[in-house]
Amino acid sequence: MTSSSATLSSSSFSSTSALSSSKFRFKFPSFSRTSSLSSRAQPFTASSSTTTHNISGEIRHCSLSRRRGLAFTATLPFLLPLHEFVDSVAAKAVESGSGQSEYLRIKEEIIKVVTKGKAAGVLRLVFHDAGTYEMDENSGGMNGSIVYELERPENVGLKKSLKAPSMYLYVLEKAKKEIEAIQSVSWADMIAVGGAEAVSICGGPKIPVTLGRLDSGESDPEGKMPEESLDASGLKQCFRRKGFSTQELVALSGAHTLGSKGFGSPVAFDNSYFKILLEKPWNSSAGMTSMIGLPSDRAIVEDDECLRWITKYADDQNMFFEDFKNAYMKLVNCGAKWKSM
Repeated sequence: MTSSSATLSSSSFSSTSALSSSKFRFKFPSFSRTSSLSSRAQPFTASSSTTTHNISGEIRHCSLSRRRGLAFTATLPFLLPLHEFVDSVAAKAVESGSGQSEYLRIKEEIIKVVTKGKAAGVLRLVFHDAGTYEMDENSGGMNGSIVYELERPENVGLKKSLKAPSMYLYVLEKAKKEIEAIQSVSWADMIAVGGAEAVSICGGPKIPVTLGRLDSGESDPEGKMPEESLDASGLKQCFRRKGFSTQELVALSGAHTLGSKGFGSPVAFDNSYFKILLEKPWNSSAGMTSMIGLPSDRAIVEDDECLRWITKYADDQNMFFEDFKNAYMKLVNCGAKWKSM
């Protein structure tokens, strides 16, 4: 869904080594591969392998971390039901010990810089970074490569600042600098946790995120993001290639409730998106109502399979929150490469 205002659509780089003066002045790798922030093309050199998953036919070729210090076995099949997969990830994200303190430190710094007004943009970073994942090719995914891809048309909406190529990465960079005074952290982890906290501060579900992702040293293949012009059939096919069901497509689309596309309060994460979809205000003759939503939003409400889930989520916000949490946790693990011993 290629748009500057889409969350899902078309919806990191190495750690800071030199920030000039007391201000956060830097160049992103997509603008200068020789900048201070791209001085290490591959910020982590620890080897990793990609885990293959097959969970009730829903999750395939998505990377799952056992925790930061655990090695992965390539092509390890998972036959767990989806809820057990999610529960195991949640448990690892909040386990005691040094991993828990690292996780809490990252959350603490992110909460300091991510306001409700910036939440939609920070959440959008997640979809733009992870949305390049392709299951069969085992390419793309949550790997911080978005920092090399800011000049692509589908990412133009992420560049809304004169201070830096991306205001939202700029916001997270401030938190990242504080964290790296104590511990190293990848951009992939920062973005994944940042998006989860953006949802939480706007009243959405609390989403635990496992740490240990490695950053990519290059951009992902082009043309992999869902386009906003796709009809419902095209969207479902696109998401299936990424290992996501129609239910998960609809749940993740609910992220559009944040932001300025007219789905309720732009800073409240709730189920207004689904309620307004059912109303179809774009069919009204009243001026600006035609500007509500993207073509992709309008397409899914006309699809019977999508409509069933839209109706469920409009009627039951708790169900939406739970399904969004599960789909988000899956999204930020797909395609990720993980630190090993």
